[in-house]
Amino acid sequence: MTKVVNAWNEWDPLKRVILGRPEGTHIAAPEPGAYSHQPEGGYPLGTYGPYPQEMLEEAREQMDNFEKILTDRGIIVDRVKVHPMYLEGRGNGTPDWTMPNVRSASSPRDLFMTVGNEIIECAGAQRQRWWEYLNLRPIFERYFKEDPEFLWTSAPKPRMTDESYERNYWYNYYNEWSDEEKRTRMEESRFHLTDKEPMWDGACAMRMGKDIFWYHGCVTNNTGIDWLTRYFGAKGIRVHDIQFGTTEDVYYAFHADVIICPIRPGLLMHNPNRPFVTGDALELLKKNDWEIVETVGPTHNYEEVLDAFGTPRRGPNPIFMNTLSLGPNTVCVEAHEERYIEQLTNLDVEVVPVPYDLVVPFGGSLHCTTVDVYREGELKDYFPQQIEGF
Repeated sequence: MTKVVNAWNEWDPLKRVILGRPEGTHIAAPEPGAYSHQPEGGYPLGTYGPYPQEMLEEAREQMDNFEKILTDRGIIVDRVKVHPMYLEGRGNGTPDWTMPNVRSASSPRDLFMTVGNEIIECAGAQRQRWWEYLNLRPIFERYFKEDPEFLWTSAPKPRMTDESYERNYWYNYYNEWSDEEKRTRMEESRFHLTDKEPMWDGACAMRMGKDIFWYHGCVTNNTGIDWLTRYFGAKGIRVHDIQFGTTEDVYYAFHADVIICPIRPGLLMHNPNRPFVTGDALELLKKNDWEIVETVGPTHNYEEVLDAFGTPRRGPNPIFMNTLSLGPNTVCVEAHEERYIEQLTNLDVEVVPVPYDLVVPFGGSLHCTTVDVYREGELKDYFPQQIEGF
């Protein structure tokens, strides 16, 4: 019996992975699920279109090199097959809404999540990404035929009508609200999504065996947390709703993988610029003898500001924490992040440097652009001492 899909955490030995592609990446048209800063990136506000060919070729070279690094270590790499609608820049929509283009096939981790023998198509919160599952369907179809134990699941697809978004959120964020009000809303997980329907990204999660730490950021709503708690609870897996604050002037974040990263059982790296707000999360970690190490911060200064969310990336960026574990003591890190590489090395972690700075402007780094398919290992309880009510 062929077993293709198996992954219970972020650190077991990696044997098979999905890797995205930069082809077909677009600056998406305006929508309520994201805000575009593109005047700084070269696109006038409100305009949209494909990435420049030169950027695409540079990113492709680095992603192909990453594939070679993985395959040279004996890891099977399945590359995303980009759907023609992305390559041709076709329109995007449902009976409830329309957009003139789509986003990308570069960062599948955001919308696809592997837990055990199951891969779930997530309930993403952005219209520009509604059809992104088409880029991975050929891969999942193959897994389904090859692995009789593979569970191929899709969460309820959100309708994404205007009722799913807080009206004028981004305008108020940038023009009306004080820093204090934005900080309060962040710490209370009140972003641009309403609770009309379940919405959540897979990259908000850090899988740690029988426990999933779920960052309640701006692409996961309360209804999504409720759906996840019920769904995984029925499987004996505990979902922990956690929130972080900020020491900076950015009062929202999309995903967990620029904030926390479990390196091996008992060791969690943490971005100190995003302090824990959820005290129960810290207590759970400490009660089960996990060491929390504050990261030293980024080294590389990004000059390119264009990315698929339209978010400026000039200067150091928290994306330095976006790493891919090949095993409990082996981690792929963006090659320019010298301080972080040194810090991990001093923690007895083997670091595999991967040049990836030209991929980052497409919307993500090493963790974002991959999806775990098979990691050696089984379901274990790394947090036997639980906190009641958390």
